[in-house]
Amino acid sequence: MKDALLVFVFTATTAAAQAQIYDLLLKNGHVLDPANHRNARMDVAVVGTKIVKVAANLPARQARHVIDASQYYLTPGLIDIHTHFDAQGADLNLNPDHNALRYGVTTAVDAGSSGADNFESFRKHVIDKAKIRLLVFLNIVAAGMYGGHVEDDPKQMNVAKAVAMARQHKDVIVGIKTAHYQPPDWIAVDNAVKAAAQSGTVCMVDFHPKPGRGYRELILKHMRPGDIHTHLYGRLTPQLDANKKLEPYMLEARKRGVLFDVGHGAGSFWFRIAVPAVQQGFLPDTISTDIHKRSIMLPRATLLDVMSKFLNSGLTLDQVIERTTVNAAKAIRRPALGTLSEGAEADIAVLELERGQFAFIDSGHAKLTGTQRLRAALTVRAGKIVWDADGIAAEDWRGAGPYSNFK
Repeated sequence: MKDALLVFVFTATTAAAQAQIYDLLLKNGHVLDPANHRNARMDVAVVGTKIVKVAANLPARQARHVIDASQYYLTPGLIDIHTHFDAQGADLNLNPDHNALRYGVTTAVDAGSSGADNFESFRKHVIDKAKIRLLVFLNIVAAGMYGGHVEDDPKQMNVAKAVAMARQHKDVIVGIKTAHYQPPDWIAVDNAVKAAAQSGTVCMVDFHPKPGRGYRELILKHMRPGDIHTHLYGRLTPQLDANKKLEPYMLEARKRGVLFDVGHGAGSFWFRIAVPAVQQGFLPDTISTDIHKRSIMLPRATLLDVMSKFLNSGLTLDQVIERTTVNAAKAIRRPALGTLSEGAEADIAVLELERGQFAFIDSGHAKLTGTQRLRAALTVRAGKIVWDADGIAAEDWRGAGPYSNFK
């Protein structure tokens, strides 16, 4: 009997010693993880920088830090594939951490702020110092996004130079960007597509139709499957006819594999285009902001605000999360991102879906009134809490004892 008791005590002690200790445990949240088809109340456990378990009823006693997420949705860290975060560069650019992490965004892609001549400075001074994962669409214009005097100059569009830079920094550069080109020819688009093809990456196109250079030709003839047209619901791209009916070539381009991204910005999202298109079933493949110093203000082009606009224009919450997680990861060919898979990096957004009466502004400064709005309560980046708007990860000061956040 004594021997049996010793065996029992030894076995129990060994099992307890072997039980995994979680550094962070988010309990009882409503998990929305489209990549894994999860839509249920579950717990998410983190050890170090990785997600180690997603399941119901994980034991709180095995966690060093437990957060009650029962009032919130738990989603993969959001991905914004059209931003301008080269804060050392063009005047319109923003600081990445301050303007992404507080909106649940853990991965952002700078869309063409820098080109081959200034990307390495951008990487050294901004990308490598940021807490957020910051990736890049390299501008086909070697000088980057610095106005028409360089952006309209074909001599700046050196394909070989762009390809070499993309290959050298393939851990960060996900594609090639063309934007703002005004001459009525295809030089910028074709050079960007060529550079993307030669570097094995994606091309993102910001396009202004001109006589002899039409939008239909762009998406049916000049872009490849997997390339991205951004500013989908902008007023410069004729996707609806005079009767607000979707043009057939939009469906044809989608069937070809062209991807359509929102890229809200200061001038590229109009309810009078987006709402009829959504009502006819033409949803964006990805939702992004084109966030910069102008667009973050009156149109409020933060990712959660843009997502909320779509929630109130006909998309479901699942569809909105899908387009800012797994779809975005696939579009930039980073399938390890945008998921709460076990073994994935612990990038997590803790979101609240508010109910009430809310107004949303588009690029024409027209208003849509809706009943739902997303807000980030907490953001986890690589296992670390970097944003906690509601203090759900904090202890009440009255029970905290001697404390300091200065280490």
